[in-house]
Amino acid sequence: MSTTTRPRRRVPEALRSPLTVVGVVVAAGWLLVVVLGPLLQPADPLAQSPDRLAPLSAAHWFGTDSLGRDVLSRVIAGARISIPLSLLLVALSASVGSLLGAVAGLLGGVVDEVVMRLADLVLAFPTIILAMVVAAALGPSLTNAVIAMLVVTWPQYARVTRSLVLGARDREFVVAGRLLGIGWFTSLRRDVVPNVAGPVFALTTLDFGNAILLLSGLSFLGLGTVPPTPEWGLMVSDGVQNFTAWWVAAFPGLAICSIVLAFNFIGDALRDALDPRMQKAVGSRAL
Repeated sequence: MSTTTRPRRRVPEALRSPLTVVGVVVAAGWLLVVVLGPLLQPADPLAQSPDRLAPLSAAHWFGTDSLGRDVLSRVIAGARISIPLSLLLVALSASVGSLLGAVAGLLGGVVDEVVMRLADLVLAFPTIILAMVVAAALGPSLTNAVIAMLVVTWPQYARVTRSLVLGARDREFVVAGRLLGIGWFTSLRRDVVPNVAGPVFALTTLDFGNAILLLSGLSFLGLGTVPPTPEWGLMVSDGVQNFTAWWVAAFPGLAICSIVLAFNFIGDALRDALDPRMQKAVGSRAL
């Protein structure tokens, strides 16, 4: 009596690279900080003290800022603002852009022209400049900063999703479903979306780092977070005004750098793992 063994599923080579492991560890560490932030803060991030611009010490591991606030506590509190807001922004941008791109690619015609010309109009302006204009028009606040960032980030998802849908809508199983009388949106949900979700998900991972940078940039310019809210970009802006106290800007800057690099490593690995051509290239290098 013969027995059959199930083939073992191997993790793609791209997901086992050292940079990917480092990215996952760093990203998991920051997500843990977001969840356990209040338990990790050694002091109230808004509490002022007479120890202004105090250097690194046992009492203040990351020193204090110009108002005597503990920098370590503010970096931890800033993670609970920057990371969730960036995740929310990426989710909203991916949802809005992917939906518009999928509808444009599936329906074509006038709908495709309107959506793509609107995307081209947004992409014609530098991202940070357009975000600054929208944020300045709405007024400085976290909510308005997210809205401004959403306005400038959805077109890339729309264009990527549209190109993927254009390639998928003429495949045999989609055409067969349409011949059987399946509606456009049912075909989109059941047949097209599962085949384009992978590349879009990889794009969202790569775009998370850009969202962090854009949110921090708006706060740095005074168009995002309003003081005294602890946000990384605003903390870097405060540090620029005190060059002698390097720790005020250095530690929030390192936080931004670490989380951006971590998600870039993860996004690159996901893109390589979901692209068959990249899988072959990685496999050939490994051999």
